[in-house]
Amino acid sequence: MNYIAASVCLPVVRETTGEKVRTPEDVLRICADMRSLAQETFQVLTLNARNMLINRHLVSLGLVNAALVHAREVFRPAILDGASGVLLAHNHCSGDPTPSAEDVRQTAQLVKAGALLGIPVLDHIVIGDGCVSMRETGVCSFKT
Repeated sequence: MNYIAASVCLPVVRETTGEKVRTPEDVLRICADMRSLAQETFQVLTLNARNMLINRHLVSLGLVNAALVHAREVFRPAILDGASGVLLAHNHCSGDPTPSAEDVRQTAQLVKAGALLGIPVLDHIVIGDGCVSMRETGVCSFKT
């Protein structure tokens, strides 16, 4: 019987970008390029335990008024990054950052999924001509 040995190298620590993410305005600054897009995008910002940005991931590229989102695509990069928490961000091409009923429904599902995985969703920021924090406006509960 012949055996082949494989060497696997796994990082013990994932380096951060050095950016601390504390406010919706921080998210808006990091995701400023989303304001000018002609299609909705849904992105996840992965954070370490000190709310330092690990990475920004495109989860979905949608249409002019919708982006398909599922928990497995949102949390896959968070798991791979070893994230302690995530911030969600998506844009509204109309410029109106008011969360839709579907935005609120999706966010509530993702908050529950994050709780099961031990990776809390800290906020969901809708970007348009400015930004709206779903946590700060209270349109969705982030308590689990």
